[in-house]
Amino acid sequence: MRNEKNHADRCEKVSFSKHPGVCRTYNPMQLAYAQQLQADDSVAEFRCNVPLTDFELTDGVYTSDFVCTTVHGEIFVRETIKRSLIERPKKLRLLDASREYWTARGVTDWGLVIDA
Repeated sequence: MRNEKNHADRCEKVSFSKHPGVCRTYNPMQLAYAQQLQADDSVAEFRCNVPLTDFELTDGVYTSDFVCTTVHGEIFVRETIKRSLIERPKKLRLLDASREYWTARGVTDWGLVIDA
């Protein structure tokens, strides 16, 4: 999850056939996962940095890293996070908010992508 308005990270723009428009990634881990999704034959489409709209905690400012659709039409969500940041209270609150947001919208496959 990232704050769409207050980030100072460098944005890398990449085109993928499975991503509508230009995919904007903000760190090497996010780019590597986008490349992995592109190579995965079970993934039909993915979107990156999807705003969490109409959700009280995030006020539409925060985004989920990846929302993906499989070839069977199932949706799954992945958030990327560095292992060193996973214990921070604010990060945990935001990750919980993301999980709650997507669960309320019928997505049961929500998970984390953590660096090694």
